Amino acid sequence: MKTNFTFALCLLFTLNSFAQSYTSYRTGSATSLEQTPLGRSCLMGGASESDEAMQWFLQRANGGDVLVLRASGSDGYNNYMYSELGVTVNSVETIVFNNSTASNDAYVLQRIQEAEAIWFAGGDQWNYISYWRDTEVQNLINNAVNFENLVIGGTSAGMAILGRFYFSAENGTITSAQALANPYDSDLTVPNAPFLNNWYLNDVITDTHYDDPDRRGRHTTFLARILADYSSAGFIHMKGIACDEYTAVCIDENGAARVFGDYPSFDDNAYFIQVNCELSDMLPETCEPNTPLHWDRGGQALKVYKVKGTTTGSNAFDLGDWKTGSGGTWEHWSVNNGTLVIEPGTQVNCVLSVDEVTEYTLQIFLNPVENQLSITSKKPIQAIELLDSFGRMLTKKEVSNLQVTSIDVTQLSSGTYFLKVTMNNAIMIKKVIK
Repeated sequence: MKTNFTFALCLLFTLNSFAQSYTSYRTGSATSLEQTPLGRSCLMGGASESDEAMQWFLQRANGGDVLVLRASGSDGYNNYMYSELGVTVNSVETIVFNNSTASNDAYVLQRIQEAEAIWFAGGDQWNYISYWRDTEVQNLINNAVNFENLVIGGTSAGMAILGRFYFSAENGTITSAQALANPYDSDLTVPNAPFLNNWYLNDVITDTHYDDPDRRGRHTTFLARILADYSSAGFIHMKGIACDEYTAVCIDENGAARVFGDYPSFDDNAYFIQVNCELSDMLPETCEPNTPLHWDRGGQALKVYKVKGTTTGSNAFDLGDWKTGSGGTWEHWSVNNGTLVIEPGTQVNCVLSVDEVTEYTLQIFLNPVENQLSITSKKPIQAIELLDSFGRMLTKKEVSNLQVTSIDVTQLSSGTYFLKVTMNNAIMIKKVIK
């Protein structure tokens, strides 16, 4: 009887473990605490975490609840975040996704809604993308980032998914040598399907572990592919953010990107890369299958600001204008028939600030007499969604590449709303007060 009971118990445990779509570990209070987070993002390049950058991240949670999402591993972050860094938070919970069905689990979705901060661990970014893209997990995270000031961050694969574009790694990884030799290698997968939406990273693709191995060539190729494939859809002023291992970029609500690392003890760098908007033609000269990438443009295809990371995060780059920085040097990057060329560079001088870009691209006017919300855009509009203050959609209007349209708001009571406008697959969100 003892042997049979033990066998039955083990079998039951095995079946339950198999059926469970996630595993949860919670440290701290069992009851969530509603706080107002301070928002924005922290990007880490992999290897071990930067304690100072992680402290910055936890402080942005403002004493609330921190949620770690991952698809492998266990609870290694819990005690580290909760008690080892000296920043008070209400709880730290790690949820490990065992498979994609966890993306529809009520408990998982509730924890995302209750979090003030979400951290994406390292691992395989394709798991995150295939599990979460086009699910309620994606919707809840994006709504929280854009409407509830949720702070998000990630390391390695967790950083790789934070830009508007991302290397999906669905066919495995790719080296710089492979990418430069054939920008359409089957392993180079940079889809145009929206995933995580953070305004300051809306035209950015990230990369990690920049110094081990050297990933500058493949990151440059990612940008070349985006321009070659999607420039006709409006993606032309593309940018990249990258970190060496042991380096982090922490972005606040004003777009100030502070760089943390251990320089001068170690050569820790972050890279802010942008297509050179000074050029009349910014596209690669040659970006074709089975042909080495050629993106020279007089040796100035890309403008790059390389910043040393310090323990105090004293060096920074302004993502509001993408040209003002401290503690860094400018470089010019180009590719000559599959070979990456890096030379001393000059500061970019033609980038509009975030506010200027926003106002220049999209204008909204509320006519209180006619109860009409008028929208004028420099770019053709595909869709408009009107959302309430919690990010819930109230109405959606499909349009056919119009640049001027309107929405009737007669039935809306006084309050704060948000207008989500899709233009050439780019998304812009504006606050509306009625």
